[in-house]
Amino acid sequence: MTKELSDLEKTLQATKKQFVSSAKKARNDLDRQRKKLRTEITRATKRAQRASDQLQKKAERLANTTSAKAKRELRKQIKNLEKTYDEAKADATQFRNDLKPVMADLANARDHLAHALKLDKAMASIKKELEGGGSKKKKKKTAKKKTAKKKTAKKKTAKKKTAKKKTSKKRSAKKTTNKTTSRKTPTRKKAAKRKTAKKKAS
Repeated sequence: MTKELSDLEKTLQATKKQFVSSAKKARNDLDRQRKKLRTEITRATKRAQRASDQLQKKAERLANTTSAKAKRELRKQIKNLEKTYDEAKADATQFRNDLKPVMADLANARDHLAHALKLDKAMASIKKELEGGGSKKKKKKTAKKKTAKKKTAKKKTAKKKTAKKKTSKKRSAKKTTNKTTSRKTPTRKKAAKRKTAKKKAS
Protein backbone atom coordinates (compact mmCIF):
# COMPACT_ATOMS: atom_id res chain seq x y z
CA MET A 1 0.00 0.00 0.00
CA THR A 2 2.80 2.43 0.89
CA LYS A 3 4.52 1.68 -2.45
CA GLU A 4 1.31 2.47 -4.30
CA LEU A 5 0.97 5.73 -2.40
CA SER A 6 4.58 6.72 -3.11
CA ASP A 7 4.09 5.93 -6.80
CA LEU A 8 0.93 8.03 -6.85
CA GLU A 9 2.76 10.90 -5.14
CA LYS A 10 5.56 10.72 -7.71
CA THR A 11 3.11 10.83 -10.62
CA LEU A 12 1.23 13.68 -8.95
CA GLN A 13 4.44 15.67 -8.49
CA ALA A 14 5.45 15.00 -12.10
CA THR A 15 2.07 16.08 -13.49
CA LYS A 16 2.12 19.15 -11.25
CA LYS A 17 5.56 20.17 -12.55
CA GLN A 18 4.46 19.55 -16.13
CA PHE A 19 1.28 21.56 -15.60
CA VAL A 20 3.18 24.52 -14.15
CA SER A 21 5.92 24.45 -16.83
CA SER A 22 3.44 24.10 -19.71
CA ALA A 23 1.27 26.91 -18.32
CA LYS A 24 4.34 29.18 -17.99
CA LYS A 25 5.51 28.29 -21.52
CA ALA A 26 2.08 28.98 -23.02
CA ARG A 27 1.84 32.28 -21.15
CA ASN A 28 5.32 33.38 -22.29
CA ASP A 29 4.76 32.36 -25.94
CA LEU A 30 1.43 34.18 -26.12
CA ASP A 31 2.91 37.22 -24.41
CA ARG A 32 5.68 37.32 -27.04
CA GLN A 33 3.06 37.06 -29.79
CA ARG A 34 1.09 39.90 -28.22
CA LYS A 35 4.15 42.15 -28.05
CA LYS A 36 5.09 41.34 -31.65
CA LEU A 37 1.61 42.14 -32.94
CA ARG A 38 1.53 45.36 -30.92
CA THR A 39 4.80 46.51 -32.49
CA GLU A 40 3.52 45.58 -35.96
CA ILE A 41 0.33 47.58 -35.35
CA THR A 42 2.33 50.65 -34.27
CA ARG A 43 4.60 50.33 -37.31
CA ALA A 44 1.64 50.01 -39.70
CA THR A 45 -0.13 53.01 -38.18
CA LYS A 46 3.05 55.11 -38.38
CA ARG A 47 3.52 54.08 -42.02
CA ALA A 48 -0.06 55.05 -42.82
CA GLN A 49 0.41 58.40 -41.03
CA ARG A 50 3.58 59.16 -43.01
CA ALA A 51 1.83 58.26 -46.27
CA SER A 52 -1.13 60.53 -45.49
CA ASP A 53 1.20 63.45 -44.62
CA GLN A 54 3.13 63.00 -47.88
CA LEU A 55 -0.12 62.76 -49.81
CA GLN A 56 -1.25 66.10 -48.41
CA LYS A 57 2.03 67.75 -49.38
CA LYS A 58 1.96 66.26 -52.89
CA ALA A 59 -1.64 67.41 -53.37
CA GLU A 60 -0.64 70.96 -52.37
CA ARG A 61 2.30 70.91 -54.82
CA LEU A 62 0.06 69.53 -57.59
CA ALA A 63 -2.39 72.38 -57.04
CA ASN A 64 0.41 74.98 -57.27
CA THR A 65 2.37 73.57 -60.28
CA THR A 66 1.63 74.69 -63.84
CA SER A 67 3.83 72.42 -65.94
CA ALA A 68 2.22 69.24 -67.33
CA LYS A 69 5.35 67.15 -66.80
CA ALA A 70 5.53 67.99 -63.06
CA LYS A 71 1.81 67.29 -62.73
CA ARG A 72 2.20 63.84 -64.31
CA GLU A 73 5.08 63.04 -61.93
CA LEU A 74 3.15 64.24 -58.89
CA ARG A 75 0.05 62.25 -59.85
CA LYS A 76 2.23 59.13 -60.18
CA GLN A 77 3.73 59.73 -56.73
CA ILE A 78 0.28 60.37 -55.25
CA LYS A 79 -0.99 57.03 -56.61
CA ASN A 80 1.95 55.17 -55.06
CA LEU A 81 1.41 56.94 -51.74
CA GLU A 82 -2.29 56.11 -51.76
CA LYS A 83 -1.40 52.48 -52.39
CA THR A 84 1.07 52.40 -49.47
CA TYR A 85 -1.45 54.18 -47.24
CA ASP A 86 -4.18 51.62 -48.03
CA GLU A 87 -1.76 48.73 -47.50
CA ALA A 88 -0.61 50.11 -44.14
CA LYS A 89 -4.20 50.59 -42.99
CA ALA A 90 -5.12 47.07 -44.08
CA ASP A 91 -2.08 45.65 -42.28
CA ALA A 92 -2.98 47.49 -39.08
CA THR A 93 -6.57 46.16 -39.14
CA GLN A 94 -5.32 42.63 -39.88
CA PHE A 95 -2.86 42.76 -37.00
CA ARG A 96 -5.62 44.00 -34.71
CA ASN A 97 -7.84 41.09 -35.75
CA ASP A 98 -4.96 38.67 -35.17
CA LEU A 99 -4.38 40.18 -31.73
CA LYS A 100 -7.91 39.44 -30.46
CA PRO A 101 -7.61 35.61 -30.26
CA VAL A 102 -4.07 35.94 -28.92
CA MET A 103 -5.34 38.14 -26.08
CA ALA A 104 -8.13 35.64 -25.31
CA ASP A 105 -5.65 32.74 -25.27
CA LEU A 106 -3.29 34.78 -23.10
CA ALA A 107 -6.04 35.40 -20.56
CA ASN A 108 -6.80 31.67 -20.45
CA ALA A 109 -3.10 30.85 -20.11
CA ARG A 110 -2.78 33.29 -17.21
CA ASP A 111 -5.77 31.66 -15.51
CA HIS A 112 -4.23 28.21 -16.00
CA LEU A 113 -0.93 29.44 -14.55
CA ALA A 114 -2.73 30.93 -11.54
CA HIS A 115 -4.48 27.60 -10.97
CA ALA A 116 -1.16 25.77 -11.32
CA LEU A 117 0.52 28.02 -8.76
CA LYS A 118 -2.43 27.64 -6.37
CA LEU A 119 -2.18 23.89 -6.79
CA ASP A 120 1.53 24.11 -6.00
CA LYS A 121 0.78 26.07 -2.79
CA ALA A 122 -1.99 23.66 -1.83
CA MET A 123 0.36 20.71 -2.33
CA ALA A 124 3.00 22.40 -0.14
CA SER A 125 0.47 23.05 2.65
CA ILE A 126 -0.77 19.45 2.49
CA LYS A 127 2.82 18.23 2.71
CA LYS A 128 3.40 20.38 5.80
CA GLU A 129 0.26 19.03 7.44
CA LEU A 130 1.33 15.47 6.70
CA GLU A 131 4.78 16.13 8.13
CA GLY A 132 3.28 17.62 11.32
CA GLY A 133 2.87 21.27 10.53
CA GLY A 134 -0.79 21.12 11.50
CA SER A 135 0.05 20.16 15.11
CA LYS A 136 2.25 23.27 15.39
CA LYS A 137 -0.66 25.44 14.28
CA LYS A 138 -2.88 23.80 16.90
CA LYS A 139 -0.25 24.44 19.56
CA LYS A 140 -0.07 28.08 18.56
CA LYS A 141 -3.87 28.37 18.78
CA THR A 142 -3.94 26.77 22.25
CA ALA A 143 -1.14 29.06 23.42
CA LYS A 144 -3.10 32.08 22.17
CA LYS A 145 -6.21 30.88 24.01
CA LYS A 146 -4.21 30.44 27.24
CA THR A 147 -2.77 33.95 27.01
CA ALA A 148 -6.26 35.36 26.38
CA LYS A 149 -7.58 33.51 29.47
CA LYS A 150 -4.71 34.85 31.57
CA LYS A 151 -5.46 38.38 30.45
CA THR A 152 -9.14 38.06 31.37
CA ALA A 153 -8.21 36.60 34.79
CA LYS A 154 -5.85 39.53 35.43
CA LYS A 155 -8.61 41.98 34.51
CA LYS A 156 -11.04 40.27 36.92
CA THR A 157 -8.53 40.39 39.81
CA ALA A 158 -7.87 44.08 39.13
CA LYS A 159 -11.63 44.77 39.24
CA LYS A 160 -11.92 42.91 42.55
CA LYS A 161 -9.07 44.94 44.05
CA THR A 162 -10.69 48.22 43.03
CA ALA A 163 -14.03 47.07 44.51
CA LYS A 164 -12.30 46.18 47.81
CA LYS A 165 -10.62 49.58 47.94
CA LYS A 166 -13.96 51.32 47.39
CA THR A 167 -15.64 49.34 50.20
CA SER A 168 -12.74 50.05 52.60
CA LYS A 169 -13.00 53.77 51.79
CA LYS A 170 -16.76 53.72 52.50
CA ARG A 171 -16.17 51.97 55.84
CA SER A 172 -13.52 54.49 56.90
CA ALA A 173 -15.86 57.37 55.95
CA LYS A 174 -18.67 55.86 58.09
CA LYS A 175 -16.30 55.49 61.06
CA THR A 176 -15.22 59.12 60.86
CA THR A 177 -18.86 60.32 60.75
CA ASN A 178 -19.72 58.15 63.78
CA LYS A 179 -16.78 59.61 65.72
CA THR A 180 -17.79 63.16 64.95
CA THR A 181 -21.39 62.52 66.04
CA SER A 182 -20.22 60.83 69.24
CA ARG A 183 -18.02 63.83 70.00
CA LYS A 184 -20.83 66.32 69.43
CA THR A 185 -23.49 64.65 71.57
CA PRO A 186 -21.78 64.82 75.02
CA THR A 187 -21.07 68.55 74.73
CA ARG A 188 -24.75 69.24 74.01
CA LYS A 189 -25.84 67.14 77.01
CA LYS A 190 -23.42 68.98 79.30
CA ALA A 191 -24.76 72.37 78.17
CA ALA A 192 -28.34 71.25 78.86
CA LYS A 193 -27.40 70.06 82.40
CA ARG A 194 -25.74 73.39 83.16
CA LYS A 195 -28.87 75.29 82.14
CA THR A 196 -31.09 73.17 84.38
CA ALA A 197 -28.68 73.62 87.33
CA LYS A 198 -28.77 77.44 86.96
CA LYS A 199 -32.60 77.44 86.93
CA LYS A 200 -32.75 75.42 90.15
CA ALA A 201 -30.27 77.74 91.90
CA SER A 202 -32.31 80.81 91.01
